[in-house]
Amino acid sequence: MTLTDSNLDDLEIQIIKTLQIDARRSFKSIAKDLDVSEGTIGNRVNRLVKKNILKLEARVNPFGLTNKVAALFGVNLKTRSHTKIVKEIEKLPQVTSVWVTTGKYDLFLEVLVDSINDLNDFIFDGGLSKIENISFTETHIMLHSDTKYFKIP
Repeated sequence: MTLTDSNLDDLEIQIIKTLQIDARRSFKSIAKDLDVSEGTIGNRVNRLVKKNILKLEARVNPFGLTNKVAALFGVNLKTRSHTKIVKEIEKLPQVTSVWVTTGKYDLFLEVLVDSINDLNDFIFDGGLSKIENISFTETHIMLHSDTKYFKIP
């Protein structure tokens, strides 16, 4: 399989799977396991990062932290023109992820705040209340996850 904008070759898939298990693993170690050079691994990882296919970053389990509240928001917009609204929402420091979706909601947001009071402020006094063209939001407070990790806002 050759590398195109939409496809990954077998080596890239193996590299990604390896990094998903242990993102701190050295390129040298990965290269040895996959029987290629360290430079090949470095070049492939850099290419995947540059193409915005792979992102290497540290995230935290919000349920392992004290005094953090994680929430998922379903958002409906007054308009179908979502690009500008998404960019505004992404600038909010409490927002860790934004997805444009089909179905009942136009967008889903992941939010991480320090307290219920901060969540209330985000909804009603700042944050979302300042974004134009939002017609409706539904908030779901996350209670537990073994797989979800967030950026610290």
